[in-house]
Amino acid sequence: MKRFVPFLKKPPVVSVIRLNGMIASGQRGLNDAGTAEMIERAFRKGKPVAIALAINSPGGSPAQSSLIAARIRRLAEEKKLPVTAFVEDAAASGGYWLACAADDIIVDANSIVGSIGVISASFGLHEAISRLGVERRVHTAGQSKSFLDPFRPEKEEDVTRLRELQDEIHRNFIAHVQSRRGDRLTKEPDLFTGDVWIGQRSVEMGLADNVGHLAATMKERHGDSVKFVNHGPRRNLLRRFGLSMASSVAAEVEERALWARYGL
Repeated sequence: MKRFVPFLKKPPVVSVIRLNGMIASGQRGLNDAGTAEMIERAFRKGKPVAIALAINSPGGSPAQSSLIAARIRRLAEEKKLPVTAFVEDAAASGGYWLACAADDIIVDANSIVGSIGVISASFGLHEAISRLGVERRVHTAGQSKSFLDPFRPEKEEDVTRLRELQDEIHRNFIAHVQSRRGDRLTKEPDLFTGDVWIGQRSVEMGLADNVGHLAATMKERHGDSVKFVNHGPRRNLLRRFGLSMASSVAAEVEERALWARYGL
């Protein structure tokens, strides 16, 4: 009945945005198209006093990480709302890119944080198809169109070009972290090598601000009466009715490989 009494003060609302899993375009994983609605809703609905990002991600697409983080920052500045990231198992690579969209980052004592780097992994299948008696035929207009073809022997110039691309993305990642974390970062030489740190050590490195948890931290800041409103992505119809089984299996394998890099 409290909500019908006009002179009673309503409890403060904290919108919780859950960002869980691999970051990737398509039907599965976190991406800007799939998270846009829930992020916009979290900032605009219910007059929240703060935004909490519950992050549990091993990373993925740099572009999608950047797009999601940019949307969060735009809305935070537009609505003048403080944003705090709470790391669960991991905020690694692209997951840490998302965490840096927040004004401060809180980690669990066992959270994996960092992996500020860029990785590319593939397979070379040219010897396998030759054993099967298969001839690979590729015709291109433009000498770089068959760049890193997995069915052809690896070319040194392709690897050199790939590293140039990776270095550019890495520089963008570092610039994002530095712009968001500023003087809180230490001068540790391994900070941007792709290494990771656990809990309190990530705080000492300046990658996070404190060890703690979402509910306790928000209650400490906004009072015990604070109300949490969870916002998560809505499943699309294809996933809801199981019509994308093959792609889901492939994505699940890819995501498990990402988590396995951190022993999770």
